[in-house]
Amino acid sequence: MRTDRLIESLAARLQPVRRLRSPLLRALLWLAVVGAASLVLIMREAHLTIFMQRMATPRVAVECVATALTAITAVVAAFETSVPGHSPWWAVLPLPPLLLWLAASGLGCLANGLGVYGAHGSAGESYSCFAFIAGASLPLAVGLFWMLRRARPIAPLPVAALGTLGVAATAAFILQFFHPFDVTVIDLALHLAAIALVVLIGTAWRRRLLAAA
Repeated sequence: MRTDRLIESLAARLQPVRRLRSPLLRALLWLAVVGAASLVLIMREAHLTIFMQRMATPRVAVECVATALTAITAVVAAFETSVPGHSPWWAVLPLPPLLLWLAASGLGCLANGLGVYGAHGSAGESYSCFAFIAGASLPLAVGLFWMLRRARPIAPLPVAALGTLGVAATAAFILQFFHPFDVTVIDLALHLAAIALVVLIGTAWRRRLLAAA
């Protein structure tokens, strides 16, 4: 009888749980908010004339598109894998655009003769790119992980890895509008170092970032 009364007491206190929207819809919501905020920043501060001149080179345009697709697919995959029971194969989704991004950037290094200096840039300016990607990823990650943790993911490692890849790629895509020169070896190395740092921190703190609110 005590067990029955305990169950009845607990059941009486239960509150209805609001069902989350679909992972794809929540991913698109985050992307839309970030996209709107980024558009305002780009329209006010970006070097659009230089950006359009750079986009006239097909390889640079492919690199930019691949960066955007990496960001989008990584964010979508993070939301999908955050839901218990969803296929872990979602983690493969950002791999093709990521490889395309790296390939296009590598071709840029070859086009510049594998030199430290590009046609319009210097090694010193590349460190600003590192700071931009690392710094911009922080506010982007705050909103993303706040939404991801609501799904209470059982396996936080792939969720954190995909989420941080998504925010780092988003920051790298925004950087394209402020990047005054073509990619060089040190430039690419620092871009990758910033992305790796963001992913490393996100995965190391995954349990804290994705803990249930």
